[in-house]
Amino acid sequence: MEQLGRHILVEFYNCDKEILNDHGLIEEYMKNAAIEAKATIVQSAFHMFNPWGVSGAVIIQESHLTIHTWPEYGYAAVDLFTCGDTVDPWVAFDYLKKTLKSDKTETTEVVRGEAGRIRHFSPEKYDQIHFKPVEEQEKKCV
Repeated sequence: MEQLGRHILVEFYNCDKEILNDHGLIEEYMKNAAIEAKATIVQSAFHMFNPWGVSGAVIIQESHLTIHTWPEYGYAAVDLFTCGDTVDPWVAFDYLKKTLKSDKTETTEVVRGEAGRIRHFSPEKYDQIHFKPVEEQEKKCV
């Protein structure tokens, strides 16, 4: 299927509660997940809540990875959204499952930017749909 990206919605259950409440570790693990998936990190932002829980995002050139933790329940909600065909969000998923020590997960993968729908709904004609702009399009944007 021709698409711009893949978005995996992840439910991590029965994680290590201390890890889920460790701001530094969560940021480190999310950045490492991006690196393991072969993504290019642009920026990250993480916040520690009082009395517990961490939310954060790793912005990657190919989209983003986000997390929100509920240490009191051993639960983390994670979004792994990648574009293009060089970054594999499932590699990030495997890394996080291991490092968060989750023994039960549920996932839903969503196609993002499905080319047929872009063509159908757009008033413009597109012969090809690319994750990154083609050279001619880049010149027009300058």
